[in-house]
Order: sequence, then C-alpha cells, then structure tokens
Amino acid sequence: MKITENGKNTLINELKDFDLEQTLECGQCFRFYKLDKEEYVIVAKNKMLHIKQDENQLIFYNTSKEDVENIWINYFDLDRDYNEIKEYLLKKDNKLESAIKEKYGVRILNQDFHEVLISFIISQNKQIPQIKQVVKRISEQYGEYLGDVNGEKYYSFPNPEKLGEITEEAFREMKSGFRAPYLYDASQKLASGEINEELFANLNEEDGRELLKSIKGVGDKVANCVLLFGLGYRNAFPIDVWIKRIMEAIYFGKETSKEEIQKFASNHYGEYGGYAQQYLFCFGRDAKIGTKTDKKKKSDNKK
Repeated sequence: MKITENGKNTLINELKDFDLEQTLECGQCFRFYKLDKEEYVIVAKNKMLHIKQDENQLIFYNTSKEDVENIWINYFDLDRDYNEIKEYLLKKDNKLESAIKEKYGVRILNQDFHEVLISFIISQNKQIPQIKQVVKRISEQYGEYLGDVNGEKYYSFPNPEKLGEITEEAFREMKSGFRAPYLYDASQKLASGEINEELFANLNEEDGRELLKSIKGVGDKVANCVLLFGLGYRNAFPIDVWIKRIMEAIYFGKETSKEEIQKFASNHYGEYGGYAQQYLFCFGRDAKIGTKTDKKKKSDNKK
C-alpha cells in the first residue's frame, strides 16, 4: 500500500484484498451513496468523503494525505492483513472457499459506536434502502452540514449529546415506526453516558452483549452487529434470517436454531467469527443460498 498526493486528491496505490463496493454494500453501514461504478460518497467520522476505486487504486477526492492516514486507513481497516485472515479460515474450513473467493474484497469497517447502535436498532425488520432513509433523516435534522457533491447536500450523524435531544415522537415522525421507543431509550443512555464505548474496554463478548441488551429493544442480533461493526469484537457472529438460511444450507442441512448456530460459529471460527460471517453473508445473500430458488435449483440439478 502506497500513499501519494495528486493536487487536492490523495491516492492509495497497490491495494490488496479490498473492494470498495463489496465492503460498502454488504450490510454493515448505511451512510454510503453510489455515484457510479466503484464511486461513492461516504459520510463517516463527521466527514464527507468522495471516493473511487480503480482496480488496485483508491482515489480520495479533495482529501488531505493527513486525513487519509489518520482517519480513512483505519476506517476501511486497510492496515490489517486480510490475506492472513483468509488463509486461517480456509485452513479451518474449505466450505468457505467459494465465499472468500467471490467476496475477496470485503473488509470490516471501523465505525463510530453510537452511530452503529442507532443504525442497527433502526435495521430491525427493515430493508437497507429504508434504513438508509431513516438514518439520513436523523442526520439532516440533527447533524451538521458537511458539504455537497453534484448538488446533493450531506450531513454528519449527530453526536450522543445531540441524540439525547430527540424525543420519541420525533423519532416516530422520521418513519422509525415501532423502533421509536427503542431509539429514544438508546439515545438517552448514550447522552447520559450510561452506555458508552469505554464501558466495553474490558468486557468479553458475552458481557458486552448483555450490556447492549440492557437497552430497550436490543436483542442478540442487534447486539452482535454492534459488537462487530461498532466495538471491534471481531469474534462476534450476528445471525439474521440470511445467515440462518446460509448456515443451515452449508453446514447443517436442516432447520437449526439460532442458539445452535451461534455455538457452532463460536467454536468453529473462534476469534475470526466476524470475518467468516461477512464472507458468508455477502456471498450467500447474492447467491440466494438457502432460499426456495436455491433449493429448487439444487433439486433440478439432481434430476
């Protein structure tokens, strides 16, 4: 990985094991806006980033080398050796080969805890476009203006103190539905400091999950997403409808409880559970593994 400057832009060359589209589109974040193939606007870390990937080069438009080095390399997890992670997983389990080969460029983003918590509470029973819309409304009404690209204005996600000013009714008006009281409770706990990132510093995965579940409306799935995407617990293994289908199809061959899948993932993948989850999720969702379409295709192939 080599960093250079070109006018107002900063470039990262000689990238390995990274694909911008795969990383952004795999369900771990909601503040990305596609402009063109492998070209996006991303809002994160109280910054607006216009970024494009061209093969093994990343172009950071109107971005200083200092910001790339101090903010974006860490955000995209570019200083971690993903080849080593892949080799470990493949030695452990050849059933991951297709997923890792197909989704070779997925990395786990290092996002802000408070934004991940609020975003994944919103995510319950919602599709990604709907989640993005609610998060965008919150940002436009309570965040700060960051700039515009092609005439579109972008706003930061509000900090914990600002989140504490949002009423339950205001959350409801922003189309959050039944999640409004959950969002209000989480925001109040964030604003007061009752829940904050520092509390997790010395907690293991199980204790961290239980602390998150003390927030109204937060269950195992949301808690595991927050652990993985917002707190750096790379062993966390979130299980949603897609992952349940995928794991049943690839490993169990039958209806299996989330508890059994969770136990299997913990024992099988260990500290690399989060990486395995992302490869499986992105690959399995796109290939529709475990769906009726997939089962019919397999049935037809046997005939």
